[in-house]
Amino acid sequence: MKIIIDAAGGDHAPLEVLKGAAEAAKEYGAQIALVGNEAEIRKASEKNGVPLTGLEIIHADRGFPMEADPTSVIKENIVTSMGVGLKKLADGECDAFVSAGSTGALLAGATFLVKRVKGVKRPVIGTTVPNGIGRYYFLVDSGANSECRPEMLMQFAVMGEVYASRIMGIESPRIGLVNIGSEDTKGTQLQLDAFALLKKSGLRFVGNVEARELPLGGCDVAVCDGFTGNVILKLSEGMALFFIKELKRMFLSGAGTKVAAMLMKGQLSEFKKACDYKELGGAPILGVQKPVIKAHGSSDAKAFKNAIRQAVVCCEKDIIGEIARGVAEQKAGAAEKGRPPRK
Repeated sequence: MKIIIDAAGGDHAPLEVLKGAAEAAKEYGAQIALVGNEAEIRKASEKNGVPLTGLEIIHADRGFPMEADPTSVIKENIVTSMGVGLKKLADGECDAFVSAGSTGALLAGATFLVKRVKGVKRPVIGTTVPNGIGRYYFLVDSGANSECRPEMLMQFAVMGEVYASRIMGIESPRIGLVNIGSEDTKGTQLQLDAFALLKKSGLRFVGNVEARELPLGGCDVAVCDGFTGNVILKLSEGMALFFIKELKRMFLSGAGTKVAAMLMKGQLSEFKKACDYKELGGAPILGVQKPVIKAHGSSDAKAFKNAIRQAVVCCEKDIIGEIARGVAEQKAGAAEKGRPPRK
């Protein structure tokens, strides 16, 4: 198994990418290649004492410019680290690709270079979001498709269900449609039509779920358009930071609360860990023919290491094959034939 990492993508490239890749190479046993400016990668390695043992370097002069048109990754910017990595993935020279670079460019490259799984209308970004200590739900779409049709949301649900069951280990995931109310008649025409499709899908559909129910365990897979999903994701990130900041302020406000903080140190650490995106790695782009993982732009070594772990698991669990089968079943009308919920 070979994983290629965009060594020029993200706020802390190439050093944090290099450190995360070096740790992953030791721990996960996969072949790991860094694509980026070779001189800069070697300089970061020598200056910071990070060994290149077990790491391959694929040279690309520069990273993808954040200000560039995302679709240029398949044309003039295909010579960038992101373009080179995605092209090698498309050509079968590696098994997965990880990048913390431009989300739009990564999505465009995954769609037009790596190509969609047969039958998939639009690739989608899925994000694992905490809803308790050690518990998570899968938000799909979390930013790829702002405008959607009902059948697209249906496919998002299928792909999300596969990821939640195969990668997150949730047995028979509960699928919820994000809406402004739990009643069947709520929402715009998009939600009404998507509700009808999901209701007869054969998935374990639990109906409409309000945003406030998501962090309380209202469903395992939250389905929505990318605009709504991205708002939910950014608000969730902000609220997590808010709670951590306020808890710290309260526990440091006096001698008594400091003692309480010491007594609750373990629980507070667990809570902070649960809210930390670095523990999860990145967000998969589902619906393309090879695993592509979007790491957070501000990822550090830990986040990159976990994003690589995520790519490795996606390969081991054959997430692409599972999605292809799920989409084919849905397209063939398996739900109308009385298929029971997937286990």
